[in-house]
Amino acid sequence: MKCCAGTLVVAVTIAMVGITSAQTKSSESQKYPDVVDVKVKARDGNRFDFDVTVSSPYDTPQRYADAFRVMSVAGLLYAERVLLHDHADEQPFTRDLQGVSIPPGVRAVVVQGRDQKFGYGGKTVQVALPGR
Repeated sequence: MKCCAGTLVVAVTIAMVGITSAQTKSSESQKYPDVVDVKVKARDGNRFDFDVTVSSPYDTPQRYADAFRVMSVAGLLYAERVLLHDHADEQPFTRDLQGVSIPPGVRAVVVQGRDQKFGYGGKTVQVALPGR
């Protein structure tokens, strides 16, 4: 029985090291926060409300997704939402940005996330503006 218990401890230890290694590699492979979903609603005039879902490679309180922005396909900034704290226990997370003014001729926008350590980057979402 002692032999089997020792083997079990070694097997569990090896499994835990493998899981920890896989989690570290996953965090390292995602350098920037990724925007994974965007829902947009038209308001009055040329204003829109956005619900943005972000997946962040949070690994320390000094590195988390701290903003996202709405911009033209060509990169012109329309609005930015700054996030004041980490979302370590809420991944992915959704936050809103309301009343974004977008010129009448624009039919689609791009939403991008920002990380405290690396800045803007990662997967973006291009979304069509309703009613345009």
